[in-house]
This record gives sequence, C-alpha cells and structure tokens, in this order.
Amino acid sequence: MTTYVVTRNPATGAELQRYETHDDAGIEQALADVAQASGVWAATPLEDRLSLLRGVGKLLTERREEYAALVTAEMGKPLSEALAEVDKCAWNCEVVVDLAPGWLADHEVASGASRSWLSYEPVGVVFAVMPWNFPFWQVLRFASAALAAGNAALLKHSPDVTGSALAIEQLFADAGAPHGLFRSLVVAAADVAEVSRRVVEDPRVAAVTLTGSERAGASVAAIAGGAVKKTVLELGGSDPFVVLADADVAAAASTAVRARFGNTGQSCVCAKRFIVHDDVAEEFLERFVEGVAMLQVGDPADPATTIGPMARPDLRDGILRQVEQTVQEGATLVTGGHAIDGPGSYVEPTVLDGVQPGMTAFTEETFGPVATVTRARDDDHAVELANATTFGLGASVWGEEEHALAVGRRIRSGALFVNAMVASDPRLPFGGTGRSGYGRELSAEGVREFTNVRTVVVA
Repeated sequence: MTTYVVTRNPATGAELQRYETHDDAGIEQALADVAQASGVWAATPLEDRLSLLRGVGKLLTERREEYAALVTAEMGKPLSEALAEVDKCAWNCEVVVDLAPGWLADHEVASGASRSWLSYEPVGVVFAVMPWNFPFWQVLRFASAALAAGNAALLKHSPDVTGSALAIEQLFADAGAPHGLFRSLVVAAADVAEVSRRVVEDPRVAAVTLTGSERAGASVAAIAGGAVKKTVLELGGSDPFVVLADADVAAAASTAVRARFGNTGQSCVCAKRFIVHDDVAEEFLERFVEGVAMLQVGDPADPATTIGPMARPDLRDGILRQVEQTVQEGATLVTGGHAIDGPGSYVEPTVLDGVQPGMTAFTEETFGPVATVTRARDDDHAVELANATTFGLGASVWGEEEHALAVGRRIRSGALFVNAMVASDPRLPFGGTGRSGYGRELSAEGVREFTNVRTVVVA
C-alpha cells in the first residue's frame, strides 16, 4: 500500500501537506473502534446524541474561518463559498437537533392488532465514501443523520481533501463524541478500490453511503450487494435548466449564472444543460453571457473571486476535452473554452450554443465551468430534451408558475424546482433517480435511511 497522501493547492500546484496512510493494522483498528462505539452509541438516549450534534454545530460556527480556509486551500473553492459551506453544515446540525425527535419517534399504524407501530432503530456502522467538491458538507450531512439515528460512522474521504477529513474527525472528538464514534481513514488514490472492498465486506459494517461518480457508485454498490448490505448512492447529474416562452428571462438568466458556475461548476447538482424555448433563446443567451462575463476568476482565497481553479489538472484537461469535442461536433463556442495560462488548474468560464443530443457536452456530465445551451421548439420538445439523459438528479423549470409546474412534472428527476435553482435544504429529502443514484439524504427520509424500520405488533 502507498505510505502517504500528498495534498496540493489547485490554485498554485504547490504541495500543502503529506499524511501517513492507514496500513492494514490501522484500518483494522479503525474498524474495531467504530464497531465498539456503535454499540455504546445505539444505547445512548436520543437527547444525548443530539447534544453531540448541537456541540458540533457550535464548533463549526466558531471555527468557520479556519475550516473555510482549509477547504479553499485543498480544493480551490472560492472563500465566500467555502464559508457558506461551513455555515450550511452548522445549520444542518441545528435542523437535525430540532426535528430528529419527530423523525425518529415511533409511528403508530392502525391494523387488526390492539397496537402496532413502526420504530426506527440504528443499524450499526455506516461506511461513507465521499468526494472532494464539498469536503465538509457531504460529510456532515451524512454523519448528522447517521449519528442522530444511533449509528457510528467510518469515512473514506477523497485523498485530495485529507486535511478536511482529519479536521472533521477531530471536530467530532472535540464536541465530545465517544472514542471511535467517527473515524476517518487516510487512503491513497491507488489503494481506494482495495480498501473500500475490504471495508464494505467487513461484517462489522452495516451500510454504505457514497457520493461520487457513476463508476465509483456502481463498484461499491456491487460489492455491497454481494454482502447483502444497504447502500445510498448520490451520483452524477446533468441537470436541465428549462426556460419556457413565458419565463421571466432576466431572472432566469441571472439565476442561471449562479446555478451553473457555483463551486466553479464542480457540483453534481449544478445546472448543466440550458434548454431554452426558441422565442426567448436569443435574449436568454445575451443576458446569460453578460452575466458570465462578470464572474471574477482568480485566487480563491481572495474574497472577490467567484471562479477558482478546478480541483486537479486531470479534471481541467477532461473538461477542455469535452469542450473541444463538442465544438468539433458542431456546437458554437460563444465565450471561454480555454485553460488560463499560469500556475493552477484554471479554465475560462465557458458557454456553448447550439448543443444537440448526441454531442459530448450534452451526453456526458460536464463537471466544471462549462454551460451548454440547446434550443427547444415547444414544451414537448423541451421535455424531450430534458429527459434525453441517463441522469435524473434535479431539474429547474422557468415560466408562469402553473405552466412551469406542469412541464416540470413531465421531467424525470429526484427534485423539481420551479423558478428557482436546484439546491439542497436540510428540511427536505435530497437524491436522484436513474444513473444519479438511489436513496435519500437529509430530512426524515435521510435519517431513516440509516435505520432498521421495525414493525411491532401487540395482539
């Protein structure tokens, strides 16, 4: 196994830190720790479990600048967005603390028995495989649910954000978590597949949750299926942003810039395919490009920056390949489309027009600062284009409210937003359909994913 992980600043390419990886003995110790802690935690009263999350939220708020700076350094997120990510984690803790007692309460069900109800009981150790693009949010949203439900958590984070992974482990410890309740494994990229298989197949692990690529999700789900273990998968997305003929075009175009270029476009839930009715396409494109031109590319640690670097050079090269191929296939490059000279993995904010089904940037998920515009003849054509994907995470539809809602109901997605950009909210379940995965995170549904829903009948 590789003996260390190196993290690098994507804005400069400079080395940030070297971390020793867990060897076989270290992985075994982590598994033993979380297994032991899970038994203790399952027997801990709910109010005490929620008290831990209350402490975690408090520390997130107190340390927001420290954690945001770490996120910005490790994966290049603009500082303002990194601060917002940490704040959202704290908010999520507050929501879980306030609402979990209702979510996890016994649920009475009328039946032929004198009494019958459902109870929500912890399953044990939840193994999480998490990505680099939201280093704190992805982890805290799973961990808050899992721990509230009475489980222990074992994290395999992306090697790119190893510092964040260890900071989160320390965060839970500092908030008063029992020893071993939340552990982070440090695993080099070359060893991820082998270690993940070992952990998923280990009998001390009860369930698996993964946020990442289709390939990673399919691999982990296959291993978990062989071991008959539950999985929750939040995978890729190619979300449509549909602008109908009766839309407020100015509002749609302004929101479209944020919906596509937040986190430098490196989000599964970013709008990626802009499907616009012919009647308003030119106005939308003009306003959209004007908004893109106002984005500030630069040092992500500068509060004025709105577009930072991509997280790694290979990701930059991949998005540029998609742009080049799509243009060769007949799309029009309206703006951007090139790497930015100098250090760091920077790509110009890019807009492609005339993108059609079958073209690379329409078919593949574009995970970076690239937007595609496709013209629709009418509502039926817009729905056809929106559904011309194997993904199904979120959809945003713009138009007169009832009209947009009617069109949106015909689009396959895990979430539908009318006259708003797709975004997660701790009070609402979040997840996809199709190749975007299955299961739900957040809200009551997300907490209950990590429980045994037990039926109790009293004759």
